[in-house]
Amino acid sequence: MLTNLHVKNLALIREEEVEFKPGLNILTGETGAGKSILLGSVQLALGGKMSREMIREDADYALVELAFQVEDPRIHQALERMDIHPEEGQVWLSRRLAGKRSTNRINGETCTLAQMKAVGALLIDIHGQHEHQSLLDRKRQLEILDEYGKEKLAPIQEKVRASYQMYLKLQKQLNADQMDEVQRKREVSFLEFELQELKEADLKLGEDEELERQYRKLSNGKQILETLDRVHACTGYEDPSGAGDRLGQALQMLGGISDLDEDLSPLEEMLTDLDGLLNDFNRELTDYLSEWEFDEEEYYQIEKRLDLINHLKAKYGNSVEAIQKYQEKQEQRLKKLQSYEEYKQALEQKLQGQKERLDQQCRILTKYRREYARKLERKIQEQLTDLNFLHVDFAIEFSSQGYAANGTDQVEFMISTNPGEPRKPFGKVVSGGELSRIMLAVKTLLADKDQIETLIFDEIDTGISGRTAQKVSEKMAYIGRQRQVICITHLPQIASMADAHYSIEKKQQGADTFTSIHLLEKEESVRELARLLGGAQITERVLESAREMQDLADQQKNARLKS
Repeated sequence: MLTNLHVKNLALIREEEVEFKPGLNILTGETGAGKSILLGSVQLALGGKMSREMIREDADYALVELAFQVEDPRIHQALERMDIHPEEGQVWLSRRLAGKRSTNRINGETCTLAQMKAVGALLIDIHGQHEHQSLLDRKRQLEILDEYGKEKLAPIQEKVRASYQMYLKLQKQLNADQMDEVQRKREVSFLEFELQELKEADLKLGEDEELERQYRKLSNGKQILETLDRVHACTGYEDPSGAGDRLGQALQMLGGISDLDEDLSPLEEMLTDLDGLLNDFNRELTDYLSEWEFDEEEYYQIEKRLDLINHLKAKYGNSVEAIQKYQEKQEQRLKKLQSYEEYKQALEQKLQGQKERLDQQCRILTKYRREYARKLERKIQEQLTDLNFLHVDFAIEFSSQGYAANGTDQVEFMISTNPGEPRKPFGKVVSGGELSRIMLAVKTLLADKDQIETLIFDEIDTGISGRTAQKVSEKMAYIGRQRQVICITHLPQIASMADAHYSIEKKQQGADTFTSIHLLEKEESVRELARLLGGAQITERVLESAREMQDLADQQKNARLKS
């Protein structure tokens, strides 16, 4: 659940910190006090849009932080898969806006907006003032049905999704390989030419590297020989100025005095080793020079072979390995084209088989959906009756579409709110206030199925009053038993059901205007209910009505807890 909200330098808010409670959290305040700013700050911390204009004029930056306490093991697992590790069950989301840039963090680590939105989708569900309009969207209606029956529907949906992807893949493959006979023969001829060229080349792995080494040696033969001759002269024994001859003289002189001082023996041994090493070096060098022979025919053949390999690299790949892979690919393509009709027929049969599997899985999904649709119809009908739809008739109608990742079903929510009238789509019957109540009915039904632990309702009470408002308040209290609920309202019936009641006020301090929020004690809550009941003038009678309303709400909540 959402445990803490910290907002700084955002619009009318200088700096506020709110600790939310379990159950039903109610926020009330005068129009324009800043209730929407508070909700907007939550949306910002979940990855919503930010602009420089949101920062208070006397500040350089704005900051919003949310703290969540995660209890559900499924959410823990989902966060772990996203490489987010709650510390003692806590997750912190933070956004800081300075200038045109924002810094986003999850548990202190910088993250992307996409990551913040993904985490937010696991932790909180915000029902804004206009979200109920989504009920007019048939796609959203199908999502509601699937969410209601997800225990049984989700596994078959996954099978349908996988089958559909395979069906699309095979269909794409078949379409890509469609060609007429002239085109097929032309491509076969071209492939045969390429493969004949590669077969005749008969390339070997590493061949190009070895040839380049030999070519480099032969191309620089003159320089190599001239240099080695000079090296031989410098290190040999024939020339009195050579290192070998000089080393021999030094060894002879040292041998003449080594008997006079035993400490000279190690030096004599070292010099003897040097003489042996130099002698070995000269012998190896002499052998190399004697074996050296420049073969012009060999040089020509190497050069010619390298030209061929480089030509093939330019056409088919930048290495011998890449050329061989290309050759294998083209051989497979040629084989396919040479038996094109058999290949096409086999692919068509495979596509048909996949289509039959997809069709069967879609039928199973439709069957299960229809079963859950009947259950959902009854449940929504009951909930709507509870919400003061006195003569409601609700149904879910099915129609078919082409194959899709979510099956072939389309659904439409149909309703009649007056006796004798036929059911019609939502958009042709219900008002905005009625849509809000229907959405509340849906949220109530999904309260024990949805793993999201926090729900926010922003003025879901628009357009209702009296008995209907009382019914809505009871539904909000019911959801508050299953989930943490944060609700912005202007109706006393809903506010009276609060487990925690907060007041949002707009204050002035000199020329400065700012919004503040604080948790109300019981008597303060009564006065706020009285304000909602009686407006600007709060009389003793209004206070008594407010106190009675809160007492009745407490009795109703206690009765629900016992039941």
